[in-house]
Formats: sequence, C-alpha cells, structure tokens
Amino acid sequence: MDAACKKTGNTGNRNYQKELDKLLEKLNREGRVPRLLLHSCCAPCSSYVLEYLSRYFEITVLYYNPNIYPPKEYEMRVKEEEGLIARMPFVHKVTMLEGRYEPAEFYETVKGLEKEPEGGKRCEKCYELRLKEAARAASEGGFDYFTTTLTISPLKPAGKLNDIGEKLGEEYKVAYLSSDFKKRDGYKRSLELSKEYDLYRQNYCGCIYSIRT
Repeated sequence: MDAACKKTGNTGNRNYQKELDKLLEKLNREGRVPRLLLHSCCAPCSSYVLEYLSRYFEITVLYYNPNIYPPKEYEMRVKEEEGLIARMPFVHKVTMLEGRYEPAEFYETVKGLEKEPEGGKRCEKCYELRLKEAARAASEGGFDYFTTTLTISPLKPAGKLNDIGEKLGEEYKVAYLSSDFKKRDGYKRSLELSKEYDLYRQNYCGCIYSIRT
C-alpha cells in the first residue's frame, strides 16, 4: 500500500503532507498519471487542491453534498464548481461528476445529533456520509485513488477525515489519498485563487445547523 494510504491507527504523529510528498515523488519517478476521484465540498476549497493535484493525477471532481441547505445554496455552489473547472488551467484532465442531491439522506444520517455543536459528532457523521459515496463511486468507476478537499479547511480535522477515508478505502477496495491540504499555505492559496476567479465564498459550512451556530 502506498505511503499516503496507510491503514488507520494512531494518527497523532503522522505527517500527512510528507506521506503525500513521497507518493507524488514515486508517481513522478514511475511516469504514472493515476485517476483520482476528488470529493469537493465547494469551489473555493477545491481551487488549490485542483491546482496542486492536477500535476500528478487525472481528476474527476465528485460534487456530492446532500447536507447543503437550502436548495438554492446547493445550486449556487454546484455552478461555482462547474465554472471554476471550466476556467482554471490544469496540467492533466479535470472533469466533474455531480452526485445526487437528496437532503433526506443527510437528515437521516444525523438524526438525534441535531443539537450537537459544530465540529462534533454530527459533523463526523456528515463526513462519513460524503466520503462513503466517494469511495463507492471510486470503486465502481475503477479509479486508482479517492480523497476529499475537506482537509484544506482550518476548521476541519485532517486526522478524523483521513481515518474515515482510510477505513472506507479498505471497505471499498480503493486507495484513499491521505492529506492535510491546509499545509504549505494551501488554505492561503485557496483564498488567493478565490479572489483571482471571483468565487463565491459562503459564510457557513453548508447544513441548516451550521447556519444557526
């Protein structure tokens, strides 16, 4: 298994960026350009990740976020993602796949956790819901890897997200690309790209509960 796709366990001392560096160096040496399914939460977060990873992978962006409320907000975010992909230059091919938008899936997933604080157990369930769909799509589509843009956010726990992704990778038999995209000024670069491409930057994570906090 590649260095960036280790089994889960004690992640406290792991440096996800160094693990990713080793994998990317290996791909360069071998002259390989694998296929990556990238779950995206929004255009601003995906901007830097796409700029960075499109040098090494052919990427399909999966926009699967049934947590987003209201539907008008969802539609706006989808259009921003589509527009960014259409305008940004990439080294290797980048395409987009829109997942189903069925908010009932999200509400059923977080049932009983509605009053949890932002960043708590409700959010973990939401991460798992979206990453599970990404793992399923990656497995069915014959992708070499899958990952998510979520680790670029300073408010999202890379360790928890990578734990979930790696477990799902094992379950669906597709390698999960562990990451911490906020490293090396990744988040700062996403702000710069958002300004450059005049991207809509939302002021809440996405779900109705995050609006209320």
